[in-house]
Amino acid sequence: MRNLVHAPAVFTNAHHLDVATGDWRTADLHTSEGRFSALHDSAGADAGTTRVRTGADDSTETVDLADYYVIPGLIDCHVHVYAMSANLAEVETEASSYAAMQAARLMGDMLDRGFTTVRDTGGADHGLARAQAEGLLRGPRLFFGGKALSQTGGHGDSRRPGQHVAPSPSCCSGLGMVADGADAVRQAARDQLRTGADHVKIMAGGGVASPTDRVDSIQYSIAEMRAAVEEARDANRYVAAHAYTPGAISRALEAGVRSIEHANLIDRETARKIRDADAFVTMNLVTYWALKELGAQAGLPEASQRKVDDVLEAGENALRIADEEDLQLCFGTDLLGSMQAHQSKEFEIRARHQEPLAILKAATLTAAKLLRREGELGVIGEGAQADFVVLDRDPLQDITALSEPDPVMVVQGGRIVSRRNAN
Repeated sequence: MRNLVHAPAVFTNAHHLDVATGDWRTADLHTSEGRFSALHDSAGADAGTTRVRTGADDSTETVDLADYYVIPGLIDCHVHVYAMSANLAEVETEASSYAAMQAARLMGDMLDRGFTTVRDTGGADHGLARAQAEGLLRGPRLFFGGKALSQTGGHGDSRRPGQHVAPSPSCCSGLGMVADGADAVRQAARDQLRTGADHVKIMAGGGVASPTDRVDSIQYSIAEMRAAVEEARDANRYVAAHAYTPGAISRALEAGVRSIEHANLIDRETARKIRDADAFVTMNLVTYWALKELGAQAGLPEASQRKVDDVLEAGENALRIADEEDLQLCFGTDLLGSMQAHQSKEFEIRARHQEPLAILKAATLTAAKLLRREGELGVIGEGAQADFVVLDRDPLQDITALSEPDPVMVVQGGRIVSRRNAN
């Protein structure tokens, strides 16, 4: 796992998708040092199986991808890799060593589904990101925000009504921390950025998994939000805000938030505000399906189960509005605990309202733009990270190629990190 030497490789006859145009192209993909070094037109081949051979100089691996479909590595912009259970209060009490092992398992499973990059929006830290980057942990490339910031009684406050002692902010596996007042929010944002966070996450409204807030509540004052935004901007980072309602979204946009998470209760007026602000929206509809169907057995408390219906049906209507208003939509899942096994079902749900190419753009090009990695992630092109997924059927014609994933191969940084068992 610690061998990070990316030997040169050539993936021949790769029938790959240009997500920007929707065109399929065939080329030999040359990789070196973890990136695409060249794309050369391929003469084609009649091979029906993947073959691996060593190049003439015994150093370049050659992989024939004839008869397969190749797409860029997928990006999930809303995960929680420490969320080993849907009961987030219990997650906060786990030993950090145990939480890290659970995160490693969850991340490895994500990679096997074709997600070569993920953005964690509450909980993940520099240790996990560093371990993945150094090859100690098998999983997607990890963009993290550290602890999500919440007001007392907000979506990031996991205390039950009768519990008065807040968990320590140093708790390794907890997803959030409480910070009240502009000065406290400023200090908390600085502390997350100190650790190398790629963004700052704030809770701008109520949510399902938190025990004491209403879904339709607005959280954090404009002054508190602006404190987080100012600190993130000064560090050349940005703020992502958990927000369902038009009120919460509008306040977040006024404060300068760049990324809206969920937006299930959005209306057209607010959608247009998002578009005018050039902000992004990361919806995650599969989590509400999963919470409804599987939440109880995954550990979701009863109080949270009762809130699922408030956002379940509204989410698909919100997706239609966002698509029609041409918002910058990113792909996200937000699953908790054992429900994370259903990560790819998000493709199926979105396909009820969007074309497959639009969904793939959300999981590649637009996601890379949100992460400020345009031309580097979510694309097959010279100089980009050599991340791609090999499928046995065309995902533009058959969405189950993505929603029921069984990739022929997953390549990350030019290395084959997952391969379907031939048997």
